[in-house]
Amino acid sequence: MMPSFFIAHGAPSLALEENVYTEFLQKLGQDLPKPRAIVLFSAHWESATQLVSSTAQYETIYDFGGFQPELYQIKYPAQGHAETTADVLRLLEEAGIPAEADSLRGLDHGAWVVLRLLYPDADIPVIALSVNRYLTNEQQYQIGQALASLREQDILVIGSGGTVHNLRQLNWESNGVDSWAMEFDQWLEDKLVQWDTEALFAYDKVAPSARAAVPTPEHFVPLLLAMGAGDQTKKASLLFKAYQYGNLSLSCWKFD
Repeated sequence: MMPSFFIAHGAPSLALEENVYTEFLQKLGQDLPKPRAIVLFSAHWESATQLVSSTAQYETIYDFGGFQPELYQIKYPAQGHAETTADVLRLLEEAGIPAEADSLRGLDHGAWVVLRLLYPDADIPVIALSVNRYLTNEQQYQIGQALASLREQDILVIGSGGTVHNLRQLNWESNGVDSWAMEFDQWLEDKLVQWDTEALFAYDKVAPSARAAVPTPEHFVPLLLAMGAGDQTKKASLLFKAYQYGNLSLSCWKFD
Protein backbone atom coordinates (compact mmCIF):
# COMPACT_ATOMS: atom_id res chain seq x y z
CA MET A 1 0.00 0.00 0.00
CA MET A 2 1.32 3.44 -0.93
CA PRO A 3 2.12 5.67 2.07
CA SER A 4 0.79 9.18 2.50
CA PHE A 5 3.12 12.09 3.20
CA PHE A 6 3.19 15.54 4.69
CA ILE A 7 5.90 17.55 2.94
CA ALA A 8 6.92 21.10 3.80
CA HIS A 9 7.28 23.25 0.69
CA GLY A 10 9.32 26.01 2.38
CA ALA A 11 9.79 29.29 0.51
CA PRO A 12 9.29 29.38 -3.29
CA SER A 13 13.06 29.77 -3.70
CA LEU A 14 13.44 26.15 -2.55
CA ALA A 15 12.85 25.25 -6.20
CA LEU A 16 16.24 26.75 -7.10
CA GLU A 17 18.22 25.53 -4.10
CA GLU A 18 20.58 22.61 -3.69
CA ASN A 19 20.72 21.63 -0.03
CA VAL A 20 20.16 18.62 2.22
CA TYR A 21 16.38 19.01 2.03
CA THR A 22 16.14 19.23 -1.75
CA GLU A 23 18.52 16.26 -1.98
CA PHE A 24 16.33 14.35 0.45
CA LEU A 25 13.18 15.01 -1.59
CA GLN A 26 14.89 14.05 -4.83
CA LYS A 27 16.01 10.76 -3.31
CA LEU A 28 12.57 10.15 -1.82
CA GLY A 29 11.02 10.39 -5.26
CA GLN A 30 13.59 7.96 -6.63
CA ASP A 31 13.14 5.45 -3.82
CA LEU A 32 9.34 5.33 -3.75
CA PRO A 33 7.47 2.90 -5.98
CA LYS A 34 6.18 4.90 -8.93
CA PRO A 35 2.58 5.92 -8.13
CA ARG A 36 -0.26 5.62 -10.60
CA ALA A 37 -1.31 9.16 -9.70
CA ILE A 38 -0.72 11.82 -7.03
CA VAL A 39 -3.44 13.45 -4.95
CA LEU A 40 -2.05 16.63 -3.40
CA PHE A 41 -3.53 19.13 -0.93
CA SER A 42 -1.80 22.52 -1.13
CA ALA A 43 -1.88 25.15 1.59
CA HIS A 44 -1.96 27.77 -1.17
CA TRP A 45 -5.29 26.69 -2.62
CA GLU A 46 -7.98 27.73 -0.16
CA SER A 47 -11.73 27.45 -0.66
CA ALA A 48 -14.84 27.18 1.48
CA THR A 49 -15.97 24.09 -0.45
CA GLN A 50 -13.64 21.18 -1.04
CA LEU A 51 -12.42 21.55 -4.63
CA VAL A 52 -10.91 18.73 -6.67
CA SER A 53 -9.02 19.53 -9.85
CA SER A 54 -10.45 18.11 -13.06
CA THR A 55 -8.07 19.85 -15.45
CA ALA A 56 -6.44 17.82 -18.20
CA GLN A 57 -3.24 19.92 -18.43
CA TYR A 58 -2.01 22.22 -15.67
CA GLU A 59 -0.58 25.68 -16.05
CA THR A 60 2.17 26.67 -13.59
CA ILE A 61 1.03 29.38 -11.15
CA TYR A 62 3.56 31.88 -9.75
CA ASP A 63 1.64 32.89 -6.64
CA PHE A 64 4.48 34.88 -5.04
CA GLY A 65 6.45 38.05 -5.58
CA GLY A 66 9.92 39.44 -5.00
CA PHE A 67 11.90 36.27 -5.66
CA GLN A 68 14.58 35.41 -8.21
CA PRO A 69 13.58 35.99 -11.86
CA GLU A 70 14.51 32.40 -12.70
CA LEU A 71 11.63 31.14 -10.56
CA TYR A 72 9.11 32.67 -12.93
CA GLN A 73 10.58 30.69 -15.84
CA ILE A 74 10.04 27.28 -14.26
CA LYS A 75 7.32 25.14 -15.79
CA TYR A 76 5.85 21.98 -14.33
CA PRO A 77 3.58 20.63 -17.09
CA ALA A 78 1.75 17.96 -15.11
CA GLN A 79 -1.39 16.37 -16.45
CA GLY A 80 -4.59 15.53 -14.64
CA HIS A 81 -6.35 12.19 -14.49
CA ALA A 82 -10.12 12.08 -14.98
CA GLU A 83 -10.53 8.61 -13.45
CA THR A 84 -8.78 9.60 -10.22
CA THR A 85 -10.71 12.86 -10.02
CA ALA A 86 -13.92 10.85 -10.25
CA ASP A 87 -12.71 8.44 -7.56
CA VAL A 88 -11.83 11.31 -5.21
CA LEU A 89 -15.21 12.97 -5.70
CA ARG A 90 -16.99 9.65 -5.13
CA LEU A 91 -15.09 8.89 -1.92
CA LEU A 92 -15.78 12.36 -0.54
CA GLU A 93 -19.47 12.04 -1.40
CA GLU A 94 -19.66 8.64 0.31
CA ALA A 95 -18.14 10.22 3.43
CA GLY A 96 -20.71 13.03 3.38
CA ILE A 97 -18.12 15.68 2.50
CA PRO A 98 -19.38 18.27 -0.04
CA ALA A 99 -16.94 18.63 -2.96
CA GLU A 100 -16.88 20.08 -6.45
CA ALA A 101 -14.71 19.62 -9.52
CA ASP A 102 -12.56 22.55 -10.69
CA SER A 103 -11.30 22.58 -14.28
CA LEU A 104 -9.60 25.99 -14.29
CA ARG A 105 -6.91 26.22 -11.63
CA GLY A 106 -3.26 25.42 -12.35
CA LEU A 107 -0.62 24.20 -9.89
CA ASP A 108 0.49 26.75 -7.27
CA HIS A 109 3.97 26.72 -5.77
CA GLY A 110 2.79 24.66 -2.80
CA ALA A 111 2.24 21.89 -5.32
CA TRP A 112 4.83 22.29 -8.06
CA VAL A 113 7.85 23.07 -5.88
CA VAL A 114 7.38 19.74 -4.09
CA LEU A 115 6.37 17.76 -7.16
CA ARG A 116 9.26 19.05 -9.25
CA LEU A 117 11.74 17.83 -6.62
CA LEU A 118 10.06 14.43 -6.26
CA TYR A 119 9.24 13.82 -9.93
CA PRO A 120 11.14 16.27 -12.15
CA ASP A 121 9.85 14.73 -15.38
CA ALA A 122 6.22 15.62 -14.56
CA ASP A 123 5.27 12.19 -15.85
CA ILE A 124 2.79 11.21 -13.10
CA PRO A 125 -0.81 12.46 -13.22
CA VAL A 126 -1.71 14.94 -10.48
CA ILE A 127 -5.02 15.71 -8.80
CA ALA A 128 -4.82 18.96 -6.81
CA LEU A 129 -7.16 19.57 -3.87
CA SER A 130 -7.95 22.72 -1.94
CA VAL A 131 -7.91 23.24 1.84
CA ASN A 132 -10.37 25.02 4.10
CA ARG A 133 -8.76 26.60 7.16
CA TYR A 134 -12.16 27.10 8.84
CA LEU A 135 -13.01 23.45 9.35
CA THR A 136 -12.27 21.84 12.71
CA ASN A 137 -9.07 19.86 13.03
CA GLU A 138 -11.13 16.68 13.33
CA GLN A 139 -12.93 17.50 10.07
CA GLN A 140 -9.57 17.92 8.32
CA TYR A 141 -8.53 14.48 9.51
CA GLN A 142 -11.82 13.02 8.30
CA ILE A 143 -11.23 14.34 4.78
CA GLY A 144 -7.93 12.48 4.74
CA GLN A 145 -9.66 9.39 6.14
CA ALA A 146 -12.19 9.49 3.33
CA LEU A 147 -9.37 9.19 0.78
CA ALA A 148 -7.35 6.52 2.58
CA SER A 149 -8.43 3.74 0.21
CA LEU A 150 -6.69 5.52 -2.69
CA ARG A 151 -3.41 4.27 -1.24
CA GLU A 152 -4.49 0.71 -2.06
CA GLN A 153 -4.72 1.76 -5.72
CA ASP A 154 -1.06 2.90 -5.86
CA ILE A 155 -2.09 6.53 -5.52
CA LEU A 156 0.21 8.79 -3.51
CA VAL A 157 -1.51 11.22 -1.13
CA ILE A 158 0.51 14.33 -0.19
CA GLY A 159 -0.26 17.25 2.09
CA SER A 160 1.97 20.24 1.27
CA GLY A 161 2.37 22.98 3.87
CA GLY A 162 4.57 23.71 6.88
CA THR A 163 4.34 22.86 10.58
CA VAL A 164 6.02 26.13 11.62
CA HIS A 165 5.08 28.87 9.18
CA ASN A 166 5.12 32.44 10.48
CA LEU A 167 6.32 34.86 7.82
CA ARG A 168 6.44 37.76 10.27
CA GLN A 169 8.97 35.92 12.42
CA LEU A 170 11.38 34.94 9.65
CA ASN A 171 14.98 36.09 9.88
CA TRP A 172 16.37 35.82 6.36
CA GLU A 173 19.96 36.15 7.62
CA SER A 174 19.74 33.62 10.45
CA ASN A 175 21.67 30.36 10.49
CA GLY A 176 20.27 29.34 13.87
CA VAL A 177 16.90 27.98 14.97
CA ASP A 178 14.49 29.76 17.29
CA SER A 179 13.78 27.76 20.44
CA TRP A 180 10.02 28.27 20.21
CA ALA A 181 9.92 26.67 16.75
CA MET A 182 11.82 23.61 17.94
CA GLU A 183 9.62 23.41 21.05
CA PHE A 184 6.44 23.29 18.98
CA ASP A 185 7.82 20.76 16.51
CA GLN A 186 9.06 18.49 19.31
CA TRP A 187 5.61 18.49 20.89
CA LEU A 188 4.14 17.72 17.48
CA GLU A 189 6.58 14.88 16.90
CA ASP A 190 5.68 13.25 20.21
CA LYS A 191 1.94 13.40 19.50
CA LEU A 192 2.22 12.19 15.91
CA VAL A 193 4.36 9.19 16.83
CA GLN A 194 1.86 8.31 19.58
CA TRP A 195 -1.02 8.94 17.11
CA ASP A 196 -2.59 11.10 19.82
CA THR A 197 -5.42 12.61 17.81
CA GLU A 198 -7.09 14.08 20.90
CA ALA A 199 -4.05 16.27 21.56
CA LEU A 200 -3.45 17.01 17.88
CA PHE A 201 -7.02 18.15 17.29
CA ALA A 202 -6.50 20.61 20.16
CA TYR A 203 -2.93 21.61 19.20
CA ASP A 204 -3.85 25.28 18.90
CA LYS A 205 -4.91 25.28 22.57
CA VAL A 206 -2.42 22.93 24.21
CA ALA A 207 0.81 22.86 22.20
CA PRO A 208 3.67 25.09 23.37
CA SER A 209 4.25 28.14 21.17
CA ALA A 210 1.32 27.14 18.96
CA ARG A 211 0.29 30.74 18.31
CA ALA A 212 3.76 31.66 17.09
CA ALA A 213 4.24 28.48 15.06
CA VAL A 214 0.78 28.48 13.47
CA PRO A 215 -0.56 32.06 13.33
CA THR A 216 -3.02 30.93 10.64
CA PRO A 217 -3.79 27.24 10.09
CA GLU A 218 -3.76 26.79 6.30
CA HIS A 219 -0.17 25.49 6.28
CA PHE A 220 -0.81 23.13 9.19
CA VAL A 221 -4.03 21.67 7.77
CA PRO A 222 -2.25 19.51 5.13
CA LEU A 223 -0.53 17.61 7.94
CA LEU A 224 -3.90 16.53 9.37
CA LEU A 225 -5.16 15.65 5.89
CA ALA A 226 -2.15 13.43 5.20
CA MET A 227 -2.38 11.90 8.67
CA GLY A 228 -6.05 11.08 8.15
CA ALA A 229 -5.14 9.21 4.97
CA GLY A 230 -2.88 7.03 7.16
CA ASP A 231 -5.62 6.20 9.65
CA GLN A 232 -5.80 2.51 8.66
CA THR A 233 -2.33 1.76 10.02
CA LYS A 234 -1.76 4.70 12.38
CA LYS A 235 2.01 4.71 11.96
CA ALA A 236 3.84 8.04 11.70
CA SER A 237 7.54 8.40 10.90
CA LEU A 238 9.55 11.63 10.77
CA LEU A 239 11.83 11.31 7.75
CA PHE A 240 13.37 14.78 7.76
CA LYS A 241 13.45 17.92 9.89
CA ALA A 242 15.40 21.14 9.44
CA TYR A 243 14.80 24.90 9.46
CA GLN A 244 15.52 27.92 7.31
CA TYR A 245 15.50 31.61 8.20
CA GLY A 246 15.37 31.00 11.95
CA ASN A 247 12.07 29.15 12.17
CA LEU A 248 10.64 28.08 8.80
CA SER A 249 10.28 24.32 9.19
CA LEU A 250 11.30 21.90 6.47
CA SER A 251 9.88 18.55 7.52
CA CYS A 252 8.61 15.37 5.95
CA TRP A 253 6.28 12.95 7.69
CA LYS A 254 5.40 9.52 6.35
CA PHE A 255 2.14 7.82 7.30
CA ASP A 256 2.06 4.10 6.54
